[in-house]
Amino acid sequence: MAEAPSKARRPRADAERNRQRLLDAARSVFARDGAAASLEEIARTAGVGIGTLYRHFPQRDDLIEAVYRQAIGQLGEAADRLSESEAPVDAIREWLLLFIDYMATKRLMAEALNSLDGGASRVYAGSGDIMREALGRLVRRAEAAGNIRPVADPFDLLRAVAGIHYVSPGEDWEPGARAMVDILIAGLRPG
Repeated sequence: MAEAPSKARRPRADAERNRQRLLDAARSVFARDGAAASLEEIARTAGVGIGTLYRHFPQRDDLIEAVYRQAIGQLGEAADRLSESEAPVDAIREWLLLFIDYMATKRLMAEALNSLDGGASRVYAGSGDIMREALGRLVRRAEAAGNIRPVADPFDLLRAVAGIHYVSPGEDWEPGARAMVDILIAGLRPG
C-alpha cells in the first residue's frame, strides 16, 4: 500500500518564537559586534542553545541573510498595513520613516552583510523591487485620492531620503533623513 503524501507541516509555535528571537538577537549582536559577532553570543542573547541556532540557521551566512531579508520583507508588508490604517499621505510619511529604520539596520549590519560568501549583492538582489513596489502602491493611492501631485517615479523619494545617508555618512545622518521626509511630504502636497 502506498504512503499518503505528507503535507508540509507548519513549524511549532515555540520553534517560530525561537527563530524570531534568534533573528532579533542577531540583528542586535551583528549591529554591535559586526562580522566578528559570535554565534554563541547570538544564541545566548536569544535565550536558546547553540543547537537551536544551528537547527534554524545551519550556516552563519544563513542567519545574516535571514536578518536582512526579514528587514526588507517588513518594508513590503508595512506598505499594505499602512495603506489600510493611515490616510494616504500619512501612510507615505510613515513608510519613509520605516525606510530610514531599514537603512539604519542595513548600515549597522553592513560589515556582517559584506562578510557573506560571495558578497552582499546576492542578498540585495530584488530589494529595490520590493521597495519600489511598496512605495509605488502608497504613492499611487495618494495620487488617486488627490492628496499629492503626480510623481513620475516614486523611487525618487527613496533616493532623496537615502541620499542623506550617503552625503552625511557619520552617526548623525538619521535626523537629517527624518527632516527630509517632512520636506518631501510638504513638496508633494498640491497647491
